[in-house]
Amino acid sequence: MTWIDRIALFSTLDGAALALLVIIWLGIGWRIELSYARHLSTSQIMAGYRREWMRQMITRQPRIFDAQVVASLRQGTAFFASTSVIAIGGTLAVIGNADRVTAVANDLTLMDTPAFVWEIKLVVLVLFLSNAFLKFVWANRLFGYAAVVMAAVPNDVSDSLCEPRAMQAAEVNVAAARSFNRGLRSVYFGLTCAAWLAGPVPLIIATLFTLGVIWRREFASKSRDILLGTQT
Repeated sequence: MTWIDRIALFSTLDGAALALLVIIWLGIGWRIELSYARHLSTSQIMAGYRREWMRQMITRQPRIFDAQVVASLRQGTAFFASTSVIAIGGTLAVIGNADRVTAVANDLTLMDTPAFVWEIKLVVLVLFLSNAFLKFVWANRLFGYAAVVMAAVPNDVSDSLCEPRAMQAAEVNVAAARSFNRGLRSVYFGLTCAAWLAGPVPLIIATLFTLGVIWRREFASKSRDILLGTQT
């Protein structure tokens, strides 16, 4: 069987559902990180708080609290990175037993689908998880960079390097958080991709549901109102 024959095993609706998943994944990420938008996302609002955190750190003595916060953030990224690796390993193990998985999946869906189709669907899931892993690892490293730059902020408040160094630490911190959030979105849409195992229509429904969940958390949540100071 040639590659063309194998691709023909997927319907047009399968291609449309996968394209919708990728477009929404990239589109919602772009909208969340659009810093000059009138309706800021929770992530953008938090970026402002991160910059303010670094300004307040200049006069905080000692700076143990700040170090503890960065350490906590690094632990979070390390946890998600290790979880992604476990998920990738588990999915690859399932792909390695494609024949057994195909038999079970065909029983559940009542369809005679070739193993290649299930393998491709699981490979897409692995790609999302791999992207998440890389984002979490980079976020962990950036938080480490931020900690070093924070340590380079002079203790003397009158030193002219204080604020520039603090702002450098802030921007590295913001970049780390951005990478971490991208990793989380990859996990969200990776889980969404699992719905493709049940067919293209479930994938479309799951994609739209995931979009709604992310949109609410970033643009219509109570925590966002609190951060903006509009909570009554």
